[in-house]
Amino acid sequence: MTHPMQAAPQPPFDTPRQTPPGLESRMDPPPDFGESSYVGSGKLIGKAAIITGGDSGIGRAVALAFAREGADVLISYLAEEESDARRTAELIEKEGRTCVAVPGDIRDEPHCRKLVDTAMERFGKLDILVNNAAFQMAHKDLCEITPEEFDRTFRTNVYANFFLSKAAAACMKPGSAIISTASVNADKPNATLVAYAATKGAIQNMSGGMAQLLAEKGIRVNCVAPGPFWTPLIPSTLPPEKVKEFGMQTPMKRPGQPAELQAVYVLLASDEASYISGATIPVTGGVPFI
Repeated sequence: MTHPMQAAPQPPFDTPRQTPPGLESRMDPPPDFGESSYVGSGKLIGKAAIITGGDSGIGRAVALAFAREGADVLISYLAEEESDARRTAELIEKEGRTCVAVPGDIRDEPHCRKLVDTAMERFGKLDILVNNAAFQMAHKDLCEITPEEFDRTFRTNVYANFFLSKAAAACMKPGSAIISTASVNADKPNATLVAYAATKGAIQNMSGGMAQLLAEKGIRVNCVAPGPFWTPLIPSTLPPEKVKEFGMQTPMKRPGQPAELQAVYVLLASDEASYISGATIPVTGGVPFI
């Protein structure tokens, strides 16, 4: 049995600096998304899912796990992430599942409706929505945050979540699930991530409200709150000195790998979680989340 502190690469890291949104294929060490470790057991057979930010990082890991559990998947991503998206699609199709890859900007409500409409057209149903895509930038001075960047952060992380959840809920049948990626920042905001942390608090609060509102329709709504995870968001949005020591602040002294989140998303998407709604499940490497 492997000691959790030694189960994945530990800092310091010397990965190339990237421009947002970043590509998984350029990261060193490459993130572990469960390709050689995740084993499915039929928990999502016959289900259809949308995963935003499904091209890389947490989204890719969740997409692969869903496929190995028997689900067909639509992945949403930005056009500049096309190479990563193609790799994710190959992984899903290798499992014998259908992958629909749709580029575009989820800040746009018509595009969010298009994602849901496309899933319904291709799969005939929608059982799972994973609101995972996010934008962040780090700043040491509040005055550095422009209104345009603040707006982009909220529209990507919060508005899109609302647009997609609203469109999906109109199509979903009882037993369906909406899962949003929150963050440890929802409870412990990082001083350099003011806008991002605020959106994660909003996502958690909004999910709690939607869980109550959608209970009568039989739709469960939950959040996953990751701590520091090794994804393309890190080398493309944080200063080099932060990237080098990323994850050292946790009791486990390392960042989490996307593969270490797969089981949580699968549980929340599955029928086994029939009484879990309005919850936030933290995956933080030992950092308390209250």
